[in-house]
Amino acid sequence: MTRLPVAICQAAPVPLDVGAGIEKATRLAREAVEGGARLVAFGETFLGGYPLWLDEAPGAALWDHPGTKALHAIMLDQAVVANDERLLPLQELCDESGACISIGAHERVRQSLYNNQLLFRPGDAPFDHRKLVPTHGERLIWMRGDGSTLGVHQAEWGRAGNLICWEHWMPLARAAMHNLGESVHVAAWPTVREEYALASRHYAMEGRCFVLAAGLVQHKGDLLDGLARVGGNAEAKALFEEIEDEQLNRGGSMVIAPDAKVLSTAGEGEETLFAELDMTEIGQGLASLDTDGHYSRPDVFELNVDTRSRDGVHWNAD
Repeated sequence: MTRLPVAICQAAPVPLDVGAGIEKATRLAREAVEGGARLVAFGETFLGGYPLWLDEAPGAALWDHPGTKALHAIMLDQAVVANDERLLPLQELCDESGACISIGAHERVRQSLYNNQLLFRPGDAPFDHRKLVPTHGERLIWMRGDGSTLGVHQAEWGRAGNLICWEHWMPLARAAMHNLGESVHVAAWPTVREEYALASRHYAMEGRCFVLAAGLVQHKGDLLDGLARVGGNAEAKALFEEIEDEQLNRGGSMVIAPDAKVLSTAGEGEETLFAELDMTEIGQGLASLDTDGHYSRPDVFELNVDTRSRDGVHWNAD
């Protein structure tokens, strides 16, 4: 396959209400697939919504804040888990269409939350990528991922992988992903602001791959609506009311070629961005720059990637 149709669903999540978010994502993804897309991307933590209060609500990071604690409990209760049957509609859409879907979610593992960019693929279980380092205030919510979820999916048209937000400024994470030979990379962001667009374009150029930089659209009113959907909470509502701005995630999604050229760009509202990728551009670009090959110095620099799962507790039977 030398021409690959793709789509970015730049949409507003349903904050906190993961079930309603899955319904919306399935509808949008189905429309994109029916429009011809073979790979569909959503932004960071679309399922559950990006936790905007960490940046926008004064006091959210204060110790023992009642609103922050209430929201954490809600997120734990709503988060997706391994083999979550609520995700079956997305898996079934992939199975019946042959397309792949990349979508962010809050994931619960035991008592902890992770930022997971799930890659649904036909005929196989979703591929996890848990954010290696939550950024700044995000560490109040999410655990750190490990090397066990660094990888790519081999599709008929090439290899697809994900990184999340500021992972694109982790040089060794980029080097590891480039070594895996991505054809198409999903860069998941809350908003693709200027510096995030630069990081996405740099990734495309450095990795000689196409990049789908996927952002969200989210408003203060969405947070309040989502909270009401999951039963409401007075302390959490008071925290949301402290947020001053109305629009908090502003889209900006874009599709980028391996030479860093922007092929298509979205605005600040909800829309599905389509593009057709000429996969032959990858090989052409590698003629001048192959950072994992002829433009590397393995005799000088060496990277070791630990892909073991780091659970921290090991139960021995004997």
